[in-house]
Amino acid sequence: MTITELSPGLTLIVGSLLIPLLRGRARSVYLVLLPLLGLVHLAQLSTGEFGVLHFLGLQLVTLRVDRWSMLFGWIFMIAALISAIYALHLRTALQTTAGFAYAGSAIGAVFAGDLMTLFIFWELTAVTSVLLVWAGGTASAYRAGMRYLIVQITSGMLLFFGAVIQFKATGSLAFDHIGLDAPGGWLFFIAFGIKCAFPLLHTWLQDAYPEASEVGTVFLSAFTTKLAIYALARGFSGTELLIPIGAIMTAFPIFFAVIENDLRKVLAYSLNNQLGFMVVGIGIGTELSLNGTAAHAFTHIIYKALLFMSMGAVLYRVGTVKGSELGGLYKSMPLTTVFCIIGAASISGFPLFSGFVSKSMILSAAGQGAYLITWVTLLFASAGVFHHSGIKIPYFGFFGHDSGKRCKEAPVNMLVAMGIAAILCVGIGVMPGPLYAMLPYPVVFEPYTASHVLGQLQLLMFSALAFSILMWTRIYPPELRAVNLDVDWLWRVAFPSAWRYGVGLWESLLASAASVLAAKSANICSLVARHRQADGLLIRSWPTRSMAMWVMVMLLAYLLVYYIGK
Repeated sequence: MTITELSPGLTLIVGSLLIPLLRGRARSVYLVLLPLLGLVHLAQLSTGEFGVLHFLGLQLVTLRVDRWSMLFGWIFMIAALISAIYALHLRTALQTTAGFAYAGSAIGAVFAGDLMTLFIFWELTAVTSVLLVWAGGTASAYRAGMRYLIVQITSGMLLFFGAVIQFKATGSLAFDHIGLDAPGGWLFFIAFGIKCAFPLLHTWLQDAYPEASEVGTVFLSAFTTKLAIYALARGFSGTELLIPIGAIMTAFPIFFAVIENDLRKVLAYSLNNQLGFMVVGIGIGTELSLNGTAAHAFTHIIYKALLFMSMGAVLYRVGTVKGSELGGLYKSMPLTTVFCIIGAASISGFPLFSGFVSKSMILSAAGQGAYLITWVTLLFASAGVFHHSGIKIPYFGFFGHDSGKRCKEAPVNMLVAMGIAAILCVGIGVMPGPLYAMLPYPVVFEPYTASHVLGQLQLLMFSALAFSILMWTRIYPPELRAVNLDVDWLWRVAFPSAWRYGVGLWESLLASAASVLAAKSANICSLVARHRQADGLLIRSWPTRSMAMWVMVMLLAYLLVYYIGK
């Protein structure tokens, strides 16, 4: 088997095992060379199915190369490279080892041609990524990591059971279009939905990502949820149930993000918002909408990593990303401020930035498909994401009131990583042609029309005006130290409390029953002991006449029952 028949994910997974053996400059050079080698590996691949294995009577396709898998393979490898450069300041090897193994597992999953191979890499992403959450190094990070792991493993087990059902019904494990009506279809749908952070299944994202280290969050933002987007696009394109699900995903995080004080958690909510656009595109299922989903996944990975990197740099230098404790950092971290603004402009969909050329495809597809309510919801969500990620993040992080905090600019490696991401955000926005050429279907779409540009600029300007008025009138929610309740309150507080109450009540009932039983047993024992005395009923002799009387009574009772039965 040649290297072109091996999954590119194995390059990062196997390569990650050598990281702990290296030190100093040698490790830094290796961290950059490894994803570059992965990019070279990708460039050598040709379309088709390779790496076919026969195991326990199953046919596994470990490498399926087509336009979908190549697009996600390229962006995942680019994200691994940027994340590696961002992590060069780390002195320990744990996070980079886990990060590369995690990235390699995600790449292996997108090139998987069968459900069992997908399952193996799917679970590997869970096991490797939880180490990045625990790298936060706090008690809350440990607890969040445990919850994260449980959720991700649950997603994998649903995927496994769905694969078993499909294989039993069809004799095939091919990972192609599935649909809800297929054997195991709903299990696949829920498994992918958990990893994609569907509404009510989303809180693992906001719970875990902000607890990770500054490097860990950058790795996490790129792979898990976008792997789920890829799986949904591959297995459930055109499933109309995804349209309302995606529309809800775009809208509800806005309200949480506006009142949230932790700026990395704000970005986690905006990540959920952006996933909603992609889910809508998958649900619509046209070539334009699916191209929009693929393009938006590509651009989103870059600009979201840029935003998380900027906040990670603030956390690294200042020690906090609480909006109530920041402000005025543009004086100390001017380059980080510029990079953050570029990421904010990209996620907001400003013309000439990457988010505009991808998001407009999904909006156009919704309009062409006459999904009026969905289209209006997406417009609202576009204004909302500009409100909380385009304005709130830079404003409260670097401007706003002067917190008096003064620090050094971000380390050089962080600035280089942010610079690469920023160049890609602007480059794709100005020249979207190379990205469009990579998309799954031929692109017949021009983002820079008068209607697209003017409509988006009007939307953004009105959103900025609304933010300004709310701040001027002091109606905008202030940045306060607070805990905002999401549905995770149910399984983090309500359900455990109910469980503890139920267990306590059951134990109390058992204790009461045992006490009553013990008291009754004591009474019975006392009664028996009393009648075992010399003159007791169990010891003394019974008169013959009494015994004869009882025998006659029992005989009469038997005869009565016998004749009644006749």
